[in-house]
Amino acid sequence: MATKVDKFNYDLPKELIALYPASMRDKCRLMMVDTFNNSISHHIFSDILNILDDTSFLVVNNTKVRNARLHAKKVTGGASEVFVTDVIDNTHFKGLVRGKFKAGDKIIAEGMDFILLEKMQDGLWLIEAENDIEKIMQEKGHVPLPPYIDRQDTQQDKIDYQTVYAKNTGSSAAPTAGLHFTEELMTALKNKGIEIVELTLDVGLGTFRPVKTEYMEDHEMHYERYYISEEAAEKINILKSKGKKLTAVGSTSVRALESAVDDKGIVKAGENSSNIFIMEPYDFKIVDNMITNFHLPKSTLLAMVTALGGYELIMQAYSKAVQENYRFFSYGDAMYIKRK
Repeated sequence: MATKVDKFNYDLPKELIALYPASMRDKCRLMMVDTFNNSISHHIFSDILNILDDTSFLVVNNTKVRNARLHAKKVTGGASEVFVTDVIDNTHFKGLVRGKFKAGDKIIAEGMDFILLEKMQDGLWLIEAENDIEKIMQEKGHVPLPPYIDRQDTQQDKIDYQTVYAKNTGSSAAPTAGLHFTEELMTALKNKGIEIVELTLDVGLGTFRPVKTEYMEDHEMHYERYYISEEAAEKINILKSKGKKLTAVGSTSVRALESAVDDKGIVKAGENSSNIFIMEPYDFKIVDNMITNFHLPKSTLLAMVTALGGYELIMQAYSKAVQENYRFFSYGDAMYIKRK
């Protein structure tokens, strides 16, 4: 039977949407949802060091966020904006452009000329830049804060909206569950015998695309590129074969892992793209537990976490989070889902 999108709705007071991160990354709040005994408990994020032991290991997404927002104006002077989504080569990329344009129009972004070559089916433009687009973003681009963080980006966001282990540039948004880790916490986890394995999934704009269908199953998922090295795949497979529990950090790690695993539970190395849609009933093949943030009402990400933690318990946890004034979304607090 099809699932109505409204099933994943909940009331969220606007003031609980975090506009800035916690002053110290690992001192945000952490809600632990334990499906083993149906319990919900409250901690701070650095307690993850005591919650996890050496029977667990972590898989994190080391993607790096581009400064993908370029302030722009029309040739006539009206304000616009270019949002880079996919880089094709040095001077060609796909992106969203604010305002009405036709193929062949010129736009001036961050003082440089861009030509809108062709409007694609998904509403994106194929665009030609005057100079190297990666260099333009690095030097002049703005942090692509999500639409619900309703403010201008600052220099501090260039640090805050990036995980401490970010390496491979390619994302339009941060893998936000990873924002709570500090270098010190990572070292302390490793010293405790908790291995940390990295993969890369480039977070696309589809992450923020609202579900507009009446039924969840009718929503078309976006594709995202992911890469798992031979070394990472081998490490995950060995640790799992030893009976260790895999804690995925963030929905992006879950997507990559569940896309790359075969029916025998073996993770395959390589580069691929995935449009996997995880919702109940879904049989997780490789992920045991998950660290995640609090997601938007009626979102595919909320559908994913209810598949992992069970609908009743997760919705109860969200209700509790609202009562207890947890902070929501990208810069908000965290949740650890521990499964049976």
